[in-house]
Amino acid sequence: MDRTAPGGTAAPATEPASTPAGPAPETAPGLLDGIPRQRGPVRAAPAPPACPAPPATGVPTRARTGIPFTLAYGAVLAVTSLVERYADPGLVDALHRASSTDVAHLMVTPVTVLFASALWVAGGVLSPYALLFVIVLGALERKAGTLRAAGVFLTGHVLATLATEVPVGLAVLAGQLPDSSLHRLDYGISFGVAAAAGALAGLLTPWPRRALLLFFAGVTGEGLLSYTDPLTSWGHAIALAIGITLWPHLRRPRPAP
Repeated sequence: MDRTAPGGTAAPATEPASTPAGPAPETAPGLLDGIPRQRGPVRAAPAPPACPAPPATGVPTRARTGIPFTLAYGAVLAVTSLVERYADPGLVDALHRASSTDVAHLMVTPVTVLFASALWVAGGVLSPYALLFVIVLGALERKAGTLRAAGVFLTGHVLATLATEVPVGLAVLAGQLPDSSLHRLDYGISFGVAAAAGALAGLLTPWPRRALLLFFAGVTGEGLLSYTDPLTSWGHAIALAIGITLWPHLRRPRPAP
């Protein structure tokens, strides 16, 4: 039923309210006109705060690598240790003497005996230096790279050998030692392991560095005090010092491949 005004006359129509002229209000993109309580445009989440840089320790950070040199060299030492254990004792003694870095061999075939002497583990594969070889050289190779680890081992082995055998030759010439000292049996990997330990210490944080150096210094000192084999003990001390002197070289960034 239509609504009517009193008196039978129709109610006057109301005029719509005038609105001021002007441009229509802008709506946010993605919103619908006339629907309240719509979500506004999605804003990008603020970037998380940057993580603080780790404190400087003086030890360079490098990408860790594999240990092919340690594994391949360890396999060779395992083979020679099996030969040493199961071959005829006369053959083993002949091989050891042919590989010895004594003064007599160093004067005739220095390169050959320096290489051959590093193919044997004094005491066999179960000796402490065999275990230290895998742990120390493997850790050095992972941190410094294959070429640098091999260079450290070779440098320590060669220089420590020469540093202990050359004085023996001079002492024989001076008449301080008998001629039999020129044929002193000398072979093994211990000098290279000691040099690798000294070098590895420079790539560790302070506490592991001190522990490693104290351990090898204690082993070397015990050998010197017991006077069981002073030349070998001095060779260990020299090789450890050689590894320490290589810290600046090892701490330099490796060239990009």
